[in-house]
Formats: sequence, structure tokens, C-alpha cells
Amino acid sequence: MHIYFSGIGGSAISALAVIAKEAGYEVSGSDARNSQYLDYLRKKGIEDIHVGLSRDQIAEVHARNPIDWYVYGSAQAFDFPDNEEFAFCREMGIKSTKRDELINEILSQKHLKLVAIAGTHGKTTTTAMAIWLFKQLGIPISYSGGAKISFGDMSRYEAGSDYFIYEADEFDRNFLAFHPFYSIIAGVAYDHHEIFPTQDDYNQAFRDFLAQSQRAILWEEDVSRLSLDKSDEKFTVESYEDSGIRNIKLAGLYNRRDAWLVIKAASQITGARVEDLFELMNRFPGVSRRFEKIIDNLYSDSAHTPEKITGAMNVAREAVGQSGQKLIVIYEPLTNRRMHHTHEQHRAVFAGADQIYWVPSFLAREDPSLPILTPEQLIKDLEPGLQRVARPARRDDNLKQIIQEHLKNGDLVLAMSGGGGDSLDDWLRKEFQA
Repeated sequence: MHIYFSGIGGSAISALAVIAKEAGYEVSGSDARNSQYLDYLRKKGIEDIHVGLSRDQIAEVHARNPIDWYVYGSAQAFDFPDNEEFAFCREMGIKSTKRDELINEILSQKHLKLVAIAGTHGKTTTTAMAIWLFKQLGIPISYSGGAKISFGDMSRYEAGSDYFIYEADEFDRNFLAFHPFYSIIAGVAYDHHEIFPTQDDYNQAFRDFLAQSQRAILWEEDVSRLSLDKSDEKFTVESYEDSGIRNIKLAGLYNRRDAWLVIKAASQITGARVEDLFELMNRFPGVSRRFEKIIDNLYSDSAHTPEKITGAMNVAREAVGQSGQKLIVIYEPLTNRRMHHTHEQHRAVFAGADQIYWVPSFLAREDPSLPILTPEQLIKDLEPGLQRVARPARRDDNLKQIIQEHLKNGDLVLAMSGGGGDSLDDWLRKEFQA
């Protein structure tokens, strides 16, 4: 079967393309722009990739090797509604779906049990932790994570594996396509306002997802938030105060909590003793874009919601608490649309920062009716003490010089940015990593 992936340079789609290739399917694809992900895919043996979303290009591929299944990412319909590939596939009668249907096909054909990690925040790190722990236990797994990992490929299909570990994203209600064998809920707040008009609509999606799961583990706070029946035997309900969390030595309180959920879940799934899993988890090497060092004292994190920022700041405060450094924050919000919903929730999330540089929001899937909120406007929503240390900035030579001066002074600089190409993270890597 020949599968053509549109938006193949996206993190989720590129991961699925690798899985499909390793599972024995023919794979080709396209993306709107060139990127390191395309280079990575070519190294993995997926060479039939072109840049652009034109009718002529996909028609040439189809003429050479008929396409059986056209798979596209959830964001494609938002970002490129006039994508010529869509029209071509309709005219040619080519099966066209989002990625969830293909994943379910692979799960069925390869007899894999789905271990799904979901939640508003923490799911990428939690997914990586689950992959790490199963690997350390020597259990063959297939998996797809949301970020690069240092201890393996970002995704993998392993013949003969029983489990598929997957970051199940709620965006576009994607996770509702699945019926997991076991679900880990890292934490629930409220996000993706363009998909879920209200908090209750968002919560209902998680209730539906849990109803479709055979078993699940989650926090007491989320059981209450979702109005679930705590006595339901399919749920393992955990407390933030559990003494076992103190046996986890990873940096950051929220990382330790995520790790506790994974340890308990892995114990239930595999039968391994919880006590034996602490040492394995304490060697977890981390994941890209989660307090990731770019160069000495310069770190990048994909934190882009109030909850994720709180988690990143917790790790950073622990780091400077041990070193005595000043903590410098550079923040690029992910989408103007999200900030219209969450700007007031940012009031105290940067607590502990000695200086904040706030750059314009990374724009994607925007509502054109919403005015662009400037850094000057958004800083005014911070509590008074943080307003005094915050200033607007732009990604330019001046900001580069400011960062260089902080690094020269021995300060710890943490950049938070949820965007991909042409984001603050991308800019920092180009300016400093070389």
C-alpha cells in the first residue's frame, strides 16, 4: 500500500511516516517548506518527498506510483484550506483521512495494545518517560512521541511488539478516535479554544476519551475537575502528596509528578515492582525542547500555556536555587488567539524571574477578527512586581546582544516558545548554536 503524507515535515506526521515505513508500507509526501524533519526522513529511507503543495507535484507522484491513501495533519485544513492536493485526491477517488485512521489501521493489523498519554500539559515529557521506562525494562515497544529523544528515534515500529505508546493530542479532538488499552492523563486545564468553545466542552472531550479507555491513571484534581466517579475500578487515582514521589530525583516538581504516573502505569501494565522502577526513572535523560540546553546557561523550553510555563519556571528556579544565578526569561507566546483567552492567567507564572523579555507572539491559525496583542499590552497583565522587571523586545541584534551580556555575567537564560520554524527557539539555535 502506498501512503502519501501531506505536511510530512510536521512532528506528528513525520513520526507516523517513519512508523508506516518500518511497518512495511510505501511512503511518500510533501510539505509547504523545507526543514530538518525532511532531512531526517530522507535519512530514514523516505526519499520521495517534495516541497510545495501543488497539484502537479502530487499528480506526478500518483502517475509514477498510484497513491492508495492520502494522510494529512489536523493543522493542514486550518493552515492551507486551499491545498490543491485535497482537490486532486477527491477527483481521483483517493482515500483521504487525518492520521488517526491510519494509526488505528496499524494498531489493528499489527495487534498492538495502545498506551495513550493525554492531557493539556505534560504529555510530551510523560510519553518520553513511558518510552524510556519500557525500553529500560527490555520490553519491545512501538511508539510515537511529540519530541526528539536522545535514547532513540522520535518514533518506531518494532516487529513483534505488544504495545504502542502514543502521545494522544486533544487538538481537533484527535484523541477521540482511539480506544486505548491504558491511558495516562498528565493533567487537564483548558486549551485549544478554537476547537473547544467552553471549558465544559473541553472537559467533556476528556470524559469521552476516558470512557473509551479500558484503564486509566490520573490525579485526584482531574477526577474532580472532570466530575468522574472516583470509585470506578478502571481508574487509578493518584495524589500529589503521595510519599513515593519523593523517591524520584528528576529536576522539577511537575517532572517528578509525571514520572510517578508513568511508574505506576508501567507497574500495572508489566507487573514490575514500583520500588524497582525508581532507579530506572531517575536515569531519564530528558527530551528536546524541555529545559533543553542550547549552549552553556542558555536553555529552550516549549512552554506556551500558563501550566507549562509554571512547570518550566519550577525547573529553572530549582536550577538557579542551587547555583545562585540570576534567572532571565525570554517569552514568545504561541498564537495571538490563545493569548486573548489566557492573558490574565499569565499574571504570576513568571514568578522568580529577575528579568523578562517579552517578544511578539508566534502567529499560526489566527482568528483575523482578533486584534494583535502587543508585548506592551500583555506585560500590563502581569502582577506589579513582574511588570517592573519585564520589557518588550524583538528577535533582533539588540536582543542577541542582551542575551550575550547576560551569559557573560553568568546568568541563566530560559527562552520559552511553542512555535516551530521561524520561532524564538529556531532563531536562538541559528544565532547561538553555530
